Amino acid sequence: MTDKRIVLTAAGSEQEAKKIARHLVENHLAACVNIVPQVASIYRWRGEVEEAQEWLLIIKTTAAEWEKVRRAIDELHSYELPECICLSIEDGSPGYLEWIAGSVDSEK
Repeated sequence: MTDKRIVLTAAGSEQEAKKIARHLVENHLAACVNIVPQVASIYRWRGEVEEAQEWLLIIKTTAAEWEKVRRAIDELHSYELPECICLSIEDGSPGYLEWIAGSVDSEK
């Protein structure tokens, strides 16, 4: 297992997705954020089944920055309860993992 993480969240618009992604990368909280456009989401909210088009953000970061990423998503997101799921990266290409490490450090 590595100390690298993938964080998932979904935004209700392309503009919001880009705002969150840019903030995370510009502040060295993420090395990269992929935005997958117009994901169809079906979910239960307040006892009702809802359907929406969303933009999925795939955020590459480190364990050390995870809590700051979570807080930033909470602050920047328009949803009352934004998705924010952190997954451990078991292994990966050494060069790519080093690039994540070199790109992520909010103390920079």
